[in-house]
Amino acid sequence: MEGWGRYPRHESEVLNCRFPEALSGIAASHAGLIARGNGRSYGDAAIGENSTLMCGGLNRMKRFDATDRVLTVEGGVMLSNVLHSLVPRGYFPPVVPGTKFVTIGGMVASDVHGKNHHCHGGFGDHVDELKLVTGSGEILTCSRSQNAELFSATIGGMGLTGIIAEASFRLRPIETGWITQKTTVAENLGEALRALRQSEDATYSVAWIDCLSKGASLGRSLIFAGEHATQDQVGETPKADRFPSPPSAALSLPLDMPGWLLNTASVAAFNELYFRSGIRKSAKPLLVHWDNYFFPLDRILRWNRLYGKRGFIQHQCVVPDADALQVLTSILDRFAQSGKGSFLAVLKRLRGSAGLLSFAAQGYTLALDLPVTQDVLRLLDEIDELVVKAGGRLYLAKDARQSRLTFESGYPRLDAFKELRRATGADRHFNSRLAKRLGI
Repeated sequence: MEGWGRYPRHESEVLNCRFPEALSGIAASHAGLIARGNGRSYGDAAIGENSTLMCGGLNRMKRFDATDRVLTVEGGVMLSNVLHSLVPRGYFPPVVPGTKFVTIGGMVASDVHGKNHHCHGGFGDHVDELKLVTGSGEILTCSRSQNAELFSATIGGMGLTGIIAEASFRLRPIETGWITQKTTVAENLGEALRALRQSEDATYSVAWIDCLSKGASLGRSLIFAGEHATQDQVGETPKADRFPSPPSAALSLPLDMPGWLLNTASVAAFNELYFRSGIRKSAKPLLVHWDNYFFPLDRILRWNRLYGKRGFIQHQCVVPDADALQVLTSILDRFAQSGKGSFLAVLKRLRGSAGLLSFAAQGYTLALDLPVTQDVLRLLDEIDELVVKAGGRLYLAKDARQSRLTFESGYPRLDAFKELRRATGADRHFNSRLAKRLGI
């Protein structure tokens, strides 16, 4: 088995489940088990130490209270199905990650953050209640008032407290299926950080970074700020449907691309074209389809094949505000000097989070996609040292190779999480390859 990055690869017994009634028996009778949604965590978080439970069959949307806007679903429901069912009815999830091909259970377990974390927090902040299957097979209702410690540990807990059988969360009302996007051009990293701070009043904001730019242009970026468009704004645009149909995937990669395809020259050429295109679009706000704004890479199915059979690593860190400019400058400079350009480099602003192992912290998060090579692995070890020294940490849902020391340095509530695992018996039943590697 492998994650979305296709690195590392491990053997694991595969279990399937289509009915929630079977979860108790599976949980109680297996050790070294982890639940797996759609396999979109990048590394080894969704590969069981011994057994991996495929939860895609637990895909029923159970009820929706339109008055309170609370949706209750089984853990294996795909975000894409929620979007396609409820966006045309005028509702949008409170937080979405960079792909819609994830399960709701996976979103809870990773406490995913989106382009609006700076103002609305992570997905876990909007979850009202969970049904959690424990190692004894008991099904517990968890919320902020009931089994509250277990609830806090499960939000961002990477599936290590039990199996998320069901989740209830609140949606936000929208008037249309369009986003008004304003593009700001930043000529260097300092301007990019300043632009993100200045766009904090926007509901959504994210920066694309040219990670191969050097010198005075180091960290040049495009910042995309967005709002859900109103009916009046859409009405001013000829032939714009209020709730447009989601576009179908334009391309699917049928096989692995050759390893040399993504090299310094090709990434640099792409970055230059993309940056110039962004400059042209910065003249005035645009109406953008919600799917294109939030999930641009989903237009290419199986895009992870771009990196070939060797796979790739997404390195995502968060660095506190105080040292962000200095540390992120050092990181980008090392990548630029090494020529190890990232095909995708994203910068966002985050606030704190409540889950014991939630990733988000006050500061800036930088995500880079990199091919798996020995040079890249050595470079990432150096980057980790910079992150740890600044008081930052790495995102577990993206991690495939950080050291135990790096992990322990970044998560101050780790001991409390481990103690809860021992107290509930979760440590005897739920273990992923990530948990084994990092000593969780």
